[in-house]
Amino acid sequence: MSAGPIRLSPEARTALRPATAARITGGFWATRRRINAEVSVPQGWEGLAAAAAEHPAPDAEEHLWLEAASWQLAEGGAGTAFQELAERVGRLVGAARAEEERREPSAPVRPVERRWPASVPERATAVPETELRDAVPLLQAAVAHRRATGESTLLDVAQRSADRIGALFDAGADMEPVCGPPGIGAALVELYRETGERRHLELAEYLLDRRERDGLGTGAPGDGPDGPGTDPGGARRRDPLPVREASQVTGHAVDRLRLLTGVADLAAETGDRGLREALVRLWEDMAATKTHVTGGVAARDAGESFGDAYELPPDRAYAETCAAVAAIGFGWRMALLTGDAHYSDLIERTLFNAFAAGVSLDGTRWAGVNPLQVRCHDEGAPAGRPGRTPWSGAGCCPPRAVRLLASLPHYMVSGDADGLQLHQYASGSYAAGGGAVRVGTAYPWEGRIAVVVDEVPEDTDWTLSLRIPPWAREYEVTVGGTPRTERARDGWLRLRRRWRPGEVVVLSLPLSPRRTRPDARIDAVRGCVAIERGPLVYCLEGADLPEGIRLDDLALHPGAPLDEEHRPGLLGGVTVITTRGLRRAVRSRAWWPYTDGGDGAEGAEVPTDPVPVHLTGIPYYAWANRGDGPMRVWIPV
Repeated sequence: MSAGPIRLSPEARTALRPATAARITGGFWATRRRINAEVSVPQGWEGLAAAAAEHPAPDAEEHLWLEAASWQLAEGGAGTAFQELAERVGRLVGAARAEEERREPSAPVRPVERRWPASVPERATAVPETELRDAVPLLQAAVAHRRATGESTLLDVAQRSADRIGALFDAGADMEPVCGPPGIGAALVELYRETGERRHLELAEYLLDRRERDGLGTGAPGDGPDGPGTDPGGARRRDPLPVREASQVTGHAVDRLRLLTGVADLAAETGDRGLREALVRLWEDMAATKTHVTGGVAARDAGESFGDAYELPPDRAYAETCAAVAAIGFGWRMALLTGDAHYSDLIERTLFNAFAAGVSLDGTRWAGVNPLQVRCHDEGAPAGRPGRTPWSGAGCCPPRAVRLLASLPHYMVSGDADGLQLHQYASGSYAAGGGAVRVGTAYPWEGRIAVVVDEVPEDTDWTLSLRIPPWAREYEVTVGGTPRTERARDGWLRLRRRWRPGEVVVLSLPLSPRRTRPDARIDAVRGCVAIERGPLVYCLEGADLPEGIRLDDLALHPGAPLDEEHRPGLLGGVTVITTRGLRRAVRSRAWWPYTDGGDGAEGAEVPTDPVPVHLTGIPYYAWANRGDGPMRVWIPV
């Protein structure tokens, strides 16, 4: 893959730039991507074909699938399956062109010269929200199709779509609602990057400015024109504060993250330091107070929203797969913008846990909601939602997840004037920063990562930077078999020297299982721990318990060792963690679930005669692949 979802302009003000070439060739993500290409992408086409009978004109979901399929085409390939995919992509491109000609046969691409009104006069015409919203996946699909194939048919359609919107604003039009869809900014900036036409960047700036000035609301989330509670989606269209002034991420998680993604793109292209500072502040608020241990975001089912600081209930967690995708996109832009490693630390956590859990191991079933606990009496995920469902029942999550898997090589590596940075560890070949490397690893099951330096600038020092995760306190690195003494600073281990092609760097990360405690302010999981190994969060699942043992009644045995064992035949091949637990004595059901606290000492009631139980933890991403049932990440101690 020589180009991905982000292609910075030459003038972009970022610390790092995406790889110039990237390919994942083996290991964990290669397996997931192969299933994505062979199963999930064709499944999406079948769903679209079934819907096309009722809605012949291309819609947003078709454009989302088209973008994912285009990134799959960018991988290259041969054979019947590849040819069939290319033909399906061509059919959708042709349908989009035909629909545009039906609507407006002679619409030309507008000239570069344009006029932006300093203020919007009394409304002459309106720009419907649907037109703005539908433009987002069209623009994204057009850019992906152009980068994958070099063909401009759909890109021309997208430019005319953007120019129609811009022309309405030139004429003094208003927006309904005034703040517009949150994804329009990123889509327009990427259209600018692909075409070099600055008017698309100016339109993105204009829409953000309008949102900042006019998209603010005083009503509470859910308040509508007919009174409180009459507009459940109202929180999605109202911003409590402009981005530049906000100190907290609030509202609908997916929409907020898609908005911030576009703001990050604008900050990268314009060098706006006010926007950059706001983005850092908002990301830090999200990471520190509103992110589950899996990397998932959105605490509340109602409004699909972030919730308050430290409001992170495991059983009611919404943690939508779309939100994980959006968080990864936002985080990657922040990593490129600033060069800081902790953005990629969270990307890794989100990828392996909150995102990977969103699709079944066979690539056929999808989860919109990803709770961290399902009780023994629950039938599925929060609010009565089922677990993973076929594509047609999972809303917007499947095409966005397919798209991320198809374009995943783009998120592995970056470069700068000094060299190449490895953000994520997956076997493959990568080029950036004037050099090229090959990576071989069985990560996340093994901690050994071998990097072969294939190409480097001649007769000059060059830097290979390896991200050291925050959980890897003890690690080793060798160059050509010789141990190195350099230590990581700010999350990066920087190896700067005059390299020879063929030299091998080996990074060994410790993957010992560990217990993770929550912040004391996270009320919902106080007194519990999570089990982690490397980048993976683990869970207990009902399928691994003896007959008659309820997951709700279990606790970890204090001080019991955490043992690891790789089981190639389980869940596609996973490393499990085994330990000892206790089944707590549970009194018979009574009409009142509370008891006298005795002398008032905390934990005064001690269960009698606890029963030892052997516990097996599996990676969280793999839960519910052996049928629905109880599960929990946070385990009482």
